[in-house]
Amino acid sequence: MMSEVGVALIGCGAWGKNHLRIWSNLGCLRAVCDPDPGRLEFVRNQNPDIETCLDTAHILAREDIQAVVVAAPAFLHASLTLQVLEAGKDVLVEKPMALTTREGQRLVETARRLERILMVGHVLEYHPAAQKLHQLVNQGVLGRVQYIYSNRLNLGRIRTEENALWSFAPHDIALILRVLGIMPEELSCHGGAYLNYQLVDVTLTNLHFPNNVRAHIFVSWLHPFKEQRFVVVGERQMAVFDDTRPWSEKLALYPHRVDWLGGQIPVAHRAEVTYVPLEEAEPLKAECVHFLECVVNRQIPLSDGESGQKTLQILELAQLSLEKCGQPVKLSQTTAPPPQYYAHPTATVDEETTIGENTRIWHYSHVMQGAQIGNNCVVGQNVFVGDSVRIGNGVKIQNNVSVYRGVVLEDGVFCGPSMVFTNVVNPRSEIERKQEFRQTLVKRGATLGANCTIVCGVTIGRYAFVGAGAVVTKDVADYALMIGVPAKRHGWMSRHGQRLPEPDTEGIMICPESGWRYREIQPGVLRCLDWPEEQPLPSG
Repeated sequence: MMSEVGVALIGCGAWGKNHLRIWSNLGCLRAVCDPDPGRLEFVRNQNPDIETCLDTAHILAREDIQAVVVAAPAFLHASLTLQVLEAGKDVLVEKPMALTTREGQRLVETARRLERILMVGHVLEYHPAAQKLHQLVNQGVLGRVQYIYSNRLNLGRIRTEENALWSFAPHDIALILRVLGIMPEELSCHGGAYLNYQLVDVTLTNLHFPNNVRAHIFVSWLHPFKEQRFVVVGERQMAVFDDTRPWSEKLALYPHRVDWLGGQIPVAHRAEVTYVPLEEAEPLKAECVHFLECVVNRQIPLSDGESGQKTLQILELAQLSLEKCGQPVKLSQTTAPPPQYYAHPTATVDEETTIGENTRIWHYSHVMQGAQIGNNCVVGQNVFVGDSVRIGNGVKIQNNVSVYRGVVLEDGVFCGPSMVFTNVVNPRSEIERKQEFRQTLVKRGATLGANCTIVCGVTIGRYAFVGAGAVVTKDVADYALMIGVPAKRHGWMSRHGQRLPEPDTEGIMICPESGWRYREIQPGVLRCLDWPEEQPLPSG
């Protein structure tokens, strides 16, 4: 179905040629537009079946083109993207999406008004190492993040349209904001212009975040060797993403630690580096495929317009500091970015709620004051989240579910359509029993099937699986498969959602999907032998 989407490319320069290759291989490219006849001749030689043109008006008028990639020079990004959106087409615009936050905000508002997909080409966010690093931070593997620094250095292609800050730093700004999930309070930027007094060739940007977290970004196209290194220093471990290394060494963990002798003398202890396995994948291709999926499924991109607007805001303020010889600039309330989550216009989100990054709240849902919802959650249509409810990261709540006060959903919980939580055991309309509300705890990774009922006061164990229509009246063990009214255990489920077979002669049950081993260590208590109980799935 994705190959049926017609895509046009505006701009076929150095980076645009990479888009030409990717989109041609995906079978979606219908036309290429560029004002340079020589580039269009290159396109025709490489792809004789693809139409070429000098004027964007021809592309925007074609009904067989649903989406456009803008890879023109940066100063044209805002105007071209606005034309594409107003023509009723979805757009993937290369970074930066615009050169001012005012232009960027206009693009975001236009895309929202016309219900078009607006995605920004922050390609580093689609690198397998960057996505794994973000996952490790979210899972707490590194501990509390204390410091981040990034070096993007090279003796490379020197631009004449934009300086090194605007050319190199957007990638790292976007990734830092993604990893930390918050905006900085203050920043400063120093730089120097050596080849052209109008364009700086080297910049150092310092970012000061809440809770004393700091970051710096060093970029230069006047450097004797290539370096693309992104380092996250956490309380427990340090992570290094080095894109110049082979795939097997691109993401490294250093479990160094510092002990305090007698509470006064710090002593550093070095540990052996470990490399995190990664799937080899081209980031640009992953970005393009994600854009296609968003166009087909009408979903919000990872690097959507609001994400691009945050990066643009940092760039604009860093440029201001640069022009003031490194004077610190504070992020004022008037320039605060929009919420990090998305709520459909028909949804109601009360004040004083806490909602994490990339969470989506859909039609006619209501999140009450004091509720806490983590990152990357999906709250479906007509969902009610009561006051003081706590919901972890990566939770999916399907349509027509009410999560009442006293319910706690840990990370990765799935609530099927129309399943029911209760808050008292003997409700009466005529009798007020709010003081008798009982807590219900649903632990990490559990699945609650469609139309099931969870009677208040119970605990659902890790990765347990409650079948559709079941009624749970008692505590449920980890990995238990619960079926019936009242629900009883009818076997075990693996972390991957597969029913475990009967144990072998050694008492081992093997998941048919993952191959992980499970054993009943005592009657009614199952343990996974291949992954720690307190850790989520390694693949997310």
